[in-house]
Amino acid sequence: MAKNGERSYGRAKDQMRPVTLTRQVLKNAAGSCMVEFGDTRVLCAATIEDVLPPWRRGAREGWVTAEYAMLPASTNRRSPREQRGRKGRSMEIERLIGRSLRTVVAMRALGERTVTVDCDVIQADGGTRTASITGAWVALHDALRELARSGAVPRIPLTGQVAAVSMGIVDGRALLDLDYKEDSHAQVDMNVVGTADGRIIELQGTGEQMPFDRDQLNELLDLGQAGIKQLIELQKQII
Repeated sequence: MAKNGERSYGRAKDQMRPVTLTRQVLKNAAGSCMVEFGDTRVLCAATIEDVLPPWRRGAREGWVTAEYAMLPASTNRRSPREQRGRKGRSMEIERLIGRSLRTVVAMRALGERTVTVDCDVIQADGGTRTASITGAWVALHDALRELARSGAVPRIPLTGQVAAVSMGIVDGRALLDLDYKEDSHAQVDMNVVGTADGRIIELQGTGEQMPFDRDQLNELLDLGQAGIKQLIELQKQII
């Protein structure tokens, strides 16, 4: 947020940054999406394999998982290239992405297959996890659509849509979709993952500099669910 209180893109407290979802950006992925929340850009790619993790074999159901990483030049100072198991934050985020996607996949209809959605942050300016989830669903949808078109499954094994957005209290104001400047000094930081019918999959909220009360929580949730509604509509438009 600027010193005069003006937000990026001159938006109001309940407005999101410009959001763009671009499908089919990778020819070798079963489904792909470049998602942009303002200056945050994440490349999401879905791959389907006819194998299951060892612990899942024999279940007669599929599995959906995710991997997340920030590329070295995605932030204003180069960070070392991530290696598997190295950064706890990345592991936590990829588990969140996987959990979010699995809630809307009919695993038995998917069959004994694994869908992996890779989310690589090309440029980070706040909200990388929420952008990843929103774009990952598009990549997942397209991958499963191609699976159905091939005749491997009778229909797309999806039960709904998923999107996510951040909210927070910054300088005493409840705001939707925080950019990095806002997020870095927010008194309260929150993310919500939700479905097209208004239900919540996951809510992450922390009083970074102060506790928050029920009224503030309700205000933040109202902002978040309004943002998810916008993202769901955008997903619908592009698919």
